[in-house]
Amino acid sequence: MKSYKYLLVPAFFLTAVSNILAAGDEANETLYSVAKIMVVLTLLSILLVFWLVIVYSEKNDNKGDMFLAPFKKMFAMITKSTPIEKEHEILLDHDYDGIRELDNKIPPWFHGLLWGTIIFAFVYMVQYHIVGDGDIQTNEYLEEINKAAVEREILIRTGAFLNEETVTLTTDAGALNSGKEIYLKNCSACHGMVGEGLVGPNLTDEYWIHGGGVKNIFKVIKYGVPQKGMISWQTQLNPTQIKEVSSFIISIEGTNPANGKEPEGDKWVEETANTSSGS
Repeated sequence: MKSYKYLLVPAFFLTAVSNILAAGDEANETLYSVAKIMVVLTLLSILLVFWLVIVYSEKNDNKGDMFLAPFKKMFAMITKSTPIEKEHEILLDHDYDGIRELDNKIPPWFHGLLWGTIIFAFVYMVQYHIVGDGDIQTNEYLEEINKAAVEREILIRTGAFLNEETVTLTTDAGALNSGKEIYLKNCSACHGMVGEGLVGPNLTDEYWIHGGGVKNIFKVIKYGVPQKGMISWQTQLNPTQIKEVSSFIISIEGTNPANGKEPEGDKWVEETANTSSGS
């Protein structure tokens, strides 16, 4: 059993390579991992060969006949080939200038391939020409379009598609109430409880520093006006909430609350839309 001492060589090699790779740069960690796997697989293959050599050498099977016997049997079963020493039994009677042919059988693998193509052709015909069209590219395209439309509707409902270019004014009572709550919680400290204006401008008149209309107001709430002390609210309010509070602000225009701050900016007329950003 002295042959087993050779197994120490790959074990030592594996340990040495692992230590070398472990000392590698962190940026190449993936490369080192792949290299380790390759080394392990290689060593396992070497160990398998060593094991086979040891086992069959102990059985005096130096030529590997016992080892190859199952593979030879499988090959013979797949090909149904006739051994060379028995080829005289399948010689045809025809003689062509001294050349004679062998009456070899068609190998089973060829039969399998033939029947496989026949079965595939049958299934293909039924699927594409009898019970359906096999989900051809046109249908696949239409299916993807429908899926995209459904996903788009979901995104619209969740507000993911809302921005300063796509937002529209809402007059829904529930949305306006929600916008009012958001306003009282986040905006009233600077613009007053009823929009009369405190540190920030009056939101109830027709004059806007950065332009009126739902798109402009949405934009100002979303990005803020840092130079005037107004923060960006896009990290604290989602697009739907910004739409609701923008619509609420528009709904209080013309209410003329007591102690209203003097108008600032330019008069905004929705039809002409002279300006481009919100108050």
